[in-house]
Amino acid sequence: MATIKDIAVRANVSSATVSRVLNNDPTLLVTDETRNRIVEVSKELDYTTVRKRRNVKRLESVRSPRIGIILTCSLEEEEDGVDDDPYFSIIRQGVESECLNQGIYTNKIIRSSDSSQEQIIEDIDGLIVIGGMNLSLLNRLKDTLNNIVFINYSPDEDSYDSVMIDFRKATTSAMEHLLNQGFKEIGYIGGSENDDYSDNNLVVRDTRLTIYEEIMKSKGIFRRDQVFIGEYTMTQGYMLMKEAIHKGNLPEAFFIASDSMAIGALRAIQEAHLKVPEDIAIVSFNDILMAKFASVPLTSVKVYTEQLGRVGVKLLLDRINGREIPLKVTVPTKLVIRDSCGAKNKLDS
Repeated sequence: MATIKDIAVRANVSSATVSRVLNNDPTLLVTDETRNRIVEVSKELDYTTVRKRRNVKRLESVRSPRIGIILTCSLEEEEDGVDDDPYFSIIRQGVESECLNQGIYTNKIIRSSDSSQEQIIEDIDGLIVIGGMNLSLLNRLKDTLNNIVFINYSPDEDSYDSVMIDFRKATTSAMEHLLNQGFKEIGYIGGSENDDYSDNNLVVRDTRLTIYEEIMKSKGIFRRDQVFIGEYTMTQGYMLMKEAIHKGNLPEAFFIASDSMAIGALRAIQEAHLKVPEDIAIVSFNDILMAKFASVPLTSVKVYTEQLGRVGVKLLLDRINGREIPLKVTVPTKLVIRDSCGAKNKLDS
């Protein structure tokens, strides 16, 4: 193993200078040429500092926890979602990035459709569930695996950690913004999901739709015929907006439950030779990267999606390290104002 003295001899400097350069001593004054020569020689001799060797030994002495990640979508659905509605894909990226940041390399990706879920889960220390888990499987696991964190779903906050956003607060901020702009006829475009997590496989009503209806009814301006429900895809956003346009008597504005659907809706509006926001104002949800670069930049409720995944990893590690009390963490959202709602036009005029 090379020593500081070996580097000093070859670089033609003192051992003290080598030590201070390799340990990034900010008070050392040497030329760039000398510093670079020392670094190059240390690389040639494959030298590592004492601090780095200690860190390696410390990491080797601590076994990295084995973490499983359950995804509710199939591989095909996730790959499609990267281009269409990347919400859950970005959460997964956040989980994996934080695992790498924490020095955890023993992850297992488990699909909700895998028939061998229980066998895969048996040899892990903790589980992160992105979306949800069938309650029958959860009940079978709870006696053998206590370290489970749910992201974007909270089946039992008295038993399990979860990371959520406040859909009520987020939806209210979007609706209040449109109402404060003076819009009274506000339509809704959104999706529905199957409750694959229960044993009944029911269709789940989106919280955003519930809050939208509550707010519109409280103002006495709710209209059932201005609500359009499909799936969370660009194609469905396009088709639902075409349906709304064909029906006639268009609302002045729409709250659209995902950016992907809103981008599809924009295409339908343009094909009808209508303009956003002059003819129809739009506020959408998630603030994915595409929202900023849509044909009309979207005003959208920003969800810190990657942060949901990162917080989930931190909660799980805290649980593995001995915390017994379950925690429910709510990650905040933020309404980002762009062109599609018309507010910027009013400010600029």
